[in-house]
Amino acid sequence: MRWRIGGAMTGAAMCATAFALLWPHARDAGAVLSAQDDPARLSDLRLDSAFRNDPALAAANIEAALAAHDADLANSFIDLAAARGISTPDELSQRVAAAVREENSTESMAKRFFIGLVTGNADDGASLSGTVAGDLSAFGDVRDIMRESKHLAMGEQTDRLLLGLAATGLAVTAATFVSVGGAAPVRAGLTLVKDARKTGRLGEGLSRWVGRSARDMIDLRKLQNAAAAGTLARPRQTAVALKAAIRAEKAGGLVRLAKDVGRIGEKTGTRGALDTLRIAEGPKDVVRAARLAEAKGGQTRAIIKLLGRGALLLTAGAFNLAVWVFSAVLALFGFLSSIKATTERLTLSWLQRSKARRLRRQLAAQSAGSGAPA
Repeated sequence: MRWRIGGAMTGAAMCATAFALLWPHARDAGAVLSAQDDPARLSDLRLDSAFRNDPALAAANIEAALAAHDADLANSFIDLAAARGISTPDELSQRVAAAVREENSTESMAKRFFIGLVTGNADDGASLSGTVAGDLSAFGDVRDIMRESKHLAMGEQTDRLLLGLAATGLAVTAATFVSVGGAAPVRAGLTLVKDARKTGRLGEGLSRWVGRSARDMIDLRKLQNAAAAGTLARPRQTAVALKAAIRAEKAGGLVRLAKDVGRIGEKTGTRGALDTLRIAEGPKDVVRAARLAEAKGGQTRAIIKLLGRGALLLTAGAFNLAVWVFSAVLALFGFLSSIKATTERLTLSWLQRSKARRLRRQLAAQSAGSGAPA
C-alpha cells in the first residue's frame, strides 16, 4: 500500500509540473483560437507577444521606415506605439512629424498627383487622386485596354488580368457618374487593384482569383475590333465602343473586391491598401483586412508590416494550437486523477490501520479475559 500511495503522489507531482509548464502556451493558444474570426483581436494577441519579446520593436521599425523615406509607415508605427502605451523618444517623434509635413507639402502632393494622372501608377493618396481622376475620365481604363488589346491582336504577351480590371473599371466609371459619386470608393479600390497588378504588388493567390473572375467578362473578338478602331484622342467615344465587348453582369466579384479595397484605403491610406493586396491570398483576406482597418485605422500598416498575413488569420495550424490546449487539459486531468487515487489509497490505508487496531484491541481484551482467575 505504501508503494501504491507513493506512486500516486509521484504521478500527481509530475502532472502538476507538466501543467505548470504547459499552461502559458495553452492559455495563449486558447486565446488565439477564440480570436481567429476577429482580425483586430487576433492582431492584438500577436502584437502582445511581439512587443513582449522585443520592447524596442516600434522604435527600430520607425528608424527603418524613415531610412526608406516612408513617412507614412513611420507615422503608422507612432500611432501603434501610442495605442499600446509604448513611449517613443521625442527626437524620433519630431523626425517623423517633419517627414510627414514634407510629404504632405503642396508642392510634393501636386507633383505626385500629376505623376498619377499621367502614368496611372499610385503609391500614395496624392498619386491615387491623379490616377482616379484619369480613370474617371475613362482615359486610364481606355489606355490600358487598348494597350493590352493591341498586344493580343499582334500575338504578343498580354496581361489578361489587367485587361479584365480595366474593363471592369469602365463599367464602374459609368456607375460612378450615374450615382453622382456614390460608387467612387469602388472606383478608387479598383484603381488600386489595377495599380498593384502593374507594379507587381498583387499577391499571387489574389492574382489567380482576379484572373478567374475577369476571364468571362470580355468578348475578345469584339474587344480587338473596338481597340483597332479606337483612339486615345477620343477616350469617351472609344470607351463606348469598348463597353460593347464587356459583360458587365460578370463583374460582381471584382466590384465587391474593389469595394473592400476602397474601404481599406479610406482608413489606412493608399499604401496601406497596397500592402494588403501584396499579402492577400484571396477576397476573404481582403474582407478581413477591411475589418482590421476599420478597427485599427492608421495603425494598420504597422500591424501588417510586423505580422504579415498573420494579422488577418491563423497562419499556424489550428491543430498545433489545439495540441497545446489538449496537452494542458490532459495534464490537469492526470493531476486530478492522481489526487483522487492518492486520496482513495490514503483513505483505504487509514481504514485498514483502524480495522487492524480494533482487531488488536479485541484480541488483547480476549486474551486478558481468558487469563483472569475464575
